[in-house]
Amino acid sequence: MPGRDWSVSAVTAGFLAVLISYAGPLLIFFQAAQAAHAPPALTASWVWAISMGAAAAGMALSWWLRVPVITAWSAPGTALLITLFPALPLAEAVGAYLTAAAIVVAVGLTGSFDALMRRIPRGVCAGMMAGILFPFGLRAFKAAESMPLLTLCMLAGFLLARRWWPRYHLVATLALGVALTAALGEGDWSALRLELAHPVFTAPAWSWASTLSLALPLAMVSLTGQFLPGMVILRGAGYATPARPVLVATGLASLAMAPFGGITTVLAAITAALCTGREAHEDPARRWVAGVANGLFYLVGGTLAGSIIALFTALPAQFVAVLAGLALLGAIAANVQAAMADAQQREGALVAFLATASGLTLFGL
Repeated sequence: MPGRDWSVSAVTAGFLAVLISYAGPLLIFFQAAQAAHAPPALTASWVWAISMGAAAAGMALSWWLRVPVITAWSAPGTALLITLFPALPLAEAVGAYLTAAAIVVAVGLTGSFDALMRRIPRGVCAGMMAGILFPFGLRAFKAAESMPLLTLCMLAGFLLARRWWPRYHLVATLALGVALTAALGEGDWSALRLELAHPVFTAPAWSWASTLSLALPLAMVSLTGQFLPGMVILRGAGYATPARPVLVATGLASLAMAPFGGITTVLAAITAALCTGREAHEDPARRWVAGVANGLFYLVGGTLAGSIIALFTALPAQFVAVLAGLALLGAIAANVQAAMADAQQREGALVAFLATASGLTLFGL
């Protein structure tokens, strides 16, 4: 029965994925809004749109496929906006969102993405994923330089909870971190307030300039930087999920949210690792709950856009860095092990790991 699949660990994993998304990639979104000189009401509408798009697609796919499908918005695509605003009109940005979403739907319907996934060696995929996650592990320990007490206490709590309370060790680490943040007076709670988001419609416009400078790059970085590693995580966790329904559902959600400022809804890569591993639940068949819970928390975040963002930004950056790094330790270990498992693929996997972990950017990718 689906109701029996629910667990505290899976719901917590879904919550942590939202927490990390709001406290990390959302900051890039704020930078884009500032570059566009968007007023607060419009910025809140954008946050509402990306949250609702992720919520709808993630919950629907997780419930339908019984797989922890974690969706978010395109962080690499959001970074493109910073370079294009304020020269790019907002109406043309919305038009580019619609074009990129249509491309994603078309790729999904043709099944070409599944064919690409079958041709990429598993070891190379695991090396790439390990390279994506590796910097998060480093930042968890790097935070000790600026906040040693918080970092070391959270690390000690994580290890103890992992030993004595393995299923809920992330819950314990989260609670300990929040309590320490409050006790040390590190959080800035003065800006917290209850504020509902109101969607703001923007009529789309199209131009060759916006299509070439935003729509096509947005579709490309979403497919290569989000959907590809996201599918790698699902396959690595043992889920033989086809890419077609994922791309089509997220593309349709993107089309619906674009007029309200929602950039492309994509398959999450980094935060998905929290919900597809043993930390979410020992039984892989019950981890789909983390995907539904993730969507529910996105619904809350989107509805209370101003309040929830103020809450997450009140927490110190070191707290988020430590929590994300510790939560992803299991995923890092699993991908490193998978990358080195096959001797024939080991060298290629190592190259993929080093190239990805280096942060190399080439030709805009």
